[in-house]
Amino acid sequence: MLRRLLRTAFVAALVCAVLVGLLWAFQRRLIYLPADGPVPAAADVLPGGRDVELTTADGLRLGAWFVPGPAPDAPAVLVAAGNGGNREHRIPLARALAAEGLAVLLFDYRGYGGNAGSPSADGLALDVRAAREWLVTEAGVPQDRLVYLGESLGCAVVTELALQHPPAGLVLRSPFTDLAAVGGEHYPFLPVRLLLRDRYPVAEQVARLDVPTTVVLGTADTLVPPAQSRRVSEAAGRLHALVEVPGAGHNDLVLLDGAELVRAVTDLAPR
Repeated sequence: MLRRLLRTAFVAALVCAVLVGLLWAFQRRLIYLPADGPVPAAADVLPGGRDVELTTADGLRLGAWFVPGPAPDAPAVLVAAGNGGNREHRIPLARALAAEGLAVLLFDYRGYGGNAGSPSADGLALDVRAAREWLVTEAGVPQDRLVYLGESLGCAVVTELALQHPPAGLVLRSPFTDLAAVGGEHYPFLPVRLLLRDRYPVAEQVARLDVPTTVVLGTADTLVPPAQSRRVSEAAGRLHALVEVPGAGHNDLVLLDGAELVRAVTDLAPR
């Protein structure tokens, strides 16, 4: 009997060790879900859009689309996407924002949309800096006329950017408090916080910002718990608004390019 219990305990420990090892080795494949195929030309999918190329501080070249505003001094929106797909999936969002008189930059992270490289927190930080730099230096958009829009994981990307380069406004759609917290929701049987390489501490960083911040969430979000998004809004150093979309799930169209999200951006855009 004792031998059988020991054998069972050993097998259970072995299974746990294997699971932990796999999580450590392949965690970024679980976090980052790129669509890495080719994307169409901007002019084919976005009226007035053009293809641009961003260069990161570590030498990568990233594909992006830019839609100019109706006037040279139009405010611009820097869109940091979530962890899935590529910029092609944000076409309706770019069209909706452009229809409101805003310039828009959609870009793909390293490893996404045919870009070279592999995604990581450090890498995405370099990517979004290259996007902001292009808007300021090449498109001529003043920093105080920029709005950052983060989508899910992209909330972490733009919040970290805002610490060094504060925008006119910050819109966080479906933010988590930190990556370990949302990982723990989906893998409660694993020591996620101990194993994660990429941390993305959104709530901690947004608390340090003196930037008008709007949080948008769906009340039926099963990927990022609405309670976590609410905690981000409570932590914000300068909360402008909390927008709750009743019955909306994480990837529902209303949260991707719906009126509530677009209005949250236009409300913060300088005029």
